[in-house]
Amino acid sequence: MDDAGRAAADAWLGGRLLLYQPPRGAHRAGTDAALLAGLAIPAPGERVLDLGAGTGAVGLAVLRGEPAACAVLVERDPDLADLARRNVEENALSGRAVVITADILVPAAERRAAGLNAGMADLVLTNPPYLEFGRHRPSPEPRKAMAHSFAEGTLDAWLSVCADLLRPGGRIGLIHRADALPACLDAMRGRFGGLALRPVHARATRPAIRVLISGVKGSRAPLRLDPPLVLQDREGRATPESDALHRGDTGV
Repeated sequence: MDDAGRAAADAWLGGRLLLYQPPRGAHRAGTDAALLAGLAIPAPGERVLDLGAGTGAVGLAVLRGEPAACAVLVERDPDLADLARRNVEENALSGRAVVITADILVPAAERRAAGLNAGMADLVLTNPPYLEFGRHRPSPEPRKAMAHSFAEGTLDAWLSVCADLLRPGGRIGLIHRADALPACLDAMRGRFGGLALRPVHARATRPAIRVLISGVKGSRAPLRLDPPLVLQDREGRATPESDALHRGDTGV
């Protein structure tokens, strides 16, 4: 992580945040993080948990949107967690954001010891690992491979922890691969209701590449399918909505 420590911070979300990140080729904040950051806005005074926070992009972006909220950024990689702490300080958010270095998939007693207590959050935002070990070719960059890959059954366990950390009636927002939608819905069944689904397309004529899902812990409200989000026009230029999201000017 020495190279990242010496590098200049990246101006992200149109300069709303300055982010110290790993070198290019590693796992860095991009479109997925921008989409997740715009998915849900906390109310004043609410506590947000950014699970799998990396360098803290999502949680810190949310705090920029609501100046009376606070955030807990949870990241298992110690080097990325250190960068998240640096980003908290760089963006003058030390009084509103804390970083916990922890693996959320450890037994509950270990999570509690790390400061992750049941019902502590009003809003959880998360970008779970996307790819199952043995079913894809992992990145040669170790941290990127770890951020993107999971063992069988991990998604269900991950969303179970999300439910545990949310208060009753608390909200979740997540982003995942579009083809993982059935697995996401299976894992959310019995834990979250009032689900809102929004497919994300690179271009209008192409299949969805991502799905954004929000829901409420314990709700029995019906599922809602929202209009698709298209990132590029026919010429490959950012659509107005995509451009606004990448500048942090609007929610999803």
